[in-house]
Amino acid sequence: MPYEVLARKWRPQVFEDVIGQEHVTQTLMNAIKNERLAHAYLFGGPRGVGKTSVARILAKAINCEAGEPRIPCDKCRSCHEITDGSSMDVQEIDGASNRGIDEIRELRGNVKYMPASSKYRVYIIDEVHMLTLPAFNALLKTLEEPPGHVKFIFATTESHKVPVTILSRCQRFDFKRIPLAQIIGHLEKITGEEGIEITRSGLVMIAREADGSMRDAQGLLDQVISFTGTTVEEKQIGEILGIMDRDIIFETSGSIMEGSAERCLEIVERIYNYGYDIKEFYRSLMEQFRNLLVMLIAPKDHLFAMTEDEEKEARRQAEKAGMDKLQIFLNFLINREQDLRYSSHPRLVLETIMIKMCHLGDFLSFDQVLRKIESLEKRLTGALPTGEKKMNTHIPPQKDDRGSHGTVKGTAAEESGKTDPTEGWEEFLSFLSSKSKALSNILKDWRLEKLTDKTIEIASGNQSFSSSYFDDPERYDQLAKYCREFFKRDIRPKIIVKGPQQPQDKRSSSRDSDLPPPIQDILDVFQGEIKKGPLS
Repeated sequence: MPYEVLARKWRPQVFEDVIGQEHVTQTLMNAIKNERLAHAYLFGGPRGVGKTSVARILAKAINCEAGEPRIPCDKCRSCHEITDGSSMDVQEIDGASNRGIDEIRELRGNVKYMPASSKYRVYIIDEVHMLTLPAFNALLKTLEEPPGHVKFIFATTESHKVPVTILSRCQRFDFKRIPLAQIIGHLEKITGEEGIEITRSGLVMIAREADGSMRDAQGLLDQVISFTGTTVEEKQIGEILGIMDRDIIFETSGSIMEGSAERCLEIVERIYNYGYDIKEFYRSLMEQFRNLLVMLIAPKDHLFAMTEDEEKEARRQAEKAGMDKLQIFLNFLINREQDLRYSSHPRLVLETIMIKMCHLGDFLSFDQVLRKIESLEKRLTGALPTGEKKMNTHIPPQKDDRGSHGTVKGTAAEESGKTDPTEGWEEFLSFLSSKSKALSNILKDWRLEKLTDKTIEIASGNQSFSSSYFDDPERYDQLAKYCREFFKRDIRPKIIVKGPQQPQDKRSSSRDSDLPPPIQDILDVFQGEIKKGPLS
């Protein structure tokens, strides 16, 4: 008996055997049970996920003579003929090789004939998007009002290429890529039944390379078994299928994080000598840093395809690098991808990119700069001589008119009869500097005009660029939050802009609303400006 490849041997024969397409199979089973069959179906989705298999099962289910509704028996003559492809009433047509108007005219001529021995005549057209526009037009009328004994099932990997006039006449089902875990589980079932010894890590390598296609996974497994026999080793899988060794990817990401440019150059030399595609390696490196970043953002979600050992190493590298550095690395790779894609010397570009990445760790992100500045300020403040009096960071509760301690009403100056409205302003600025250095530097040139139970009025200073600082609702809300926290009551800031707006000076040109908040904060802290270079 001739050998039958695994993809054909393990092809689903009933709806329950279809993996990962429950949203399609359950709908079709209910439609058969309730006798709500459409006259035309369109199955779209990636390759190897079960479109044609489901079309055959549907044809068997509606023509089965002995089985229950929606469950073909797989034993009657009709089921056997459909499975073997010899049924006169179920015709599979390749849309790529029968794409002209003449073939469709012939099909239209045959549609009027009654089934030879089954209940329905079923036409399965694979890769239907390959039909020519005249062929689609010739099919329209028949597709809209077919005879009651005819069903059409179209399958395609590119649904967007099917004319909307055809789509509107079909019930459309979109097939999904099969999840990695389900592919691995099905491969385990196949290897167990076939007596193949292979580790789960080896099946993960095969399933990952299949990219969501069960047929591809079965074909790759078949290829591996043809070389290794019934005992498969992980190292052999990579050699046979040309899969890039994941250890090289992890070694590369580790070397970049450690800043070892020498090791990176050695790795590039190795992958070049192994014959790996440079651009494929770059894609894998981008995926690696994406996985490391996701590992920190959603560590419990299965958003990546890794073995248990790989996941442990990925978590170690991710925690060591941190989110800021991983974002820098990933953004750098994304921005430089185009340079590599269109280069005639991809190895040279790859080496340049990796060397640059090794030194990216020497640069801090803007958030890190702010944190380090605040940390330094706290250390300097804590190092003041013990005899020096520390500034109060809050206003103590005052006595009310009856002499008892009550809610704070205004500043201490107001309670004691003083007329100076600025008392307590320095304490507030000191408190503010521990919360937001940028906000503190803005307000140090401003003045406290009036403080009441419900409002605090502050007037802009001499710096024209800072007068519109609180026009941003987020900055205003931040100030209101700190006011409530300091004064211990619900208080609303009132911003007063003194005098007419003056033309912006040079420093005001650095205040760009398009800049990210961390960059703008640094400009505020250092009163800096962004200068235009010769290439700007």
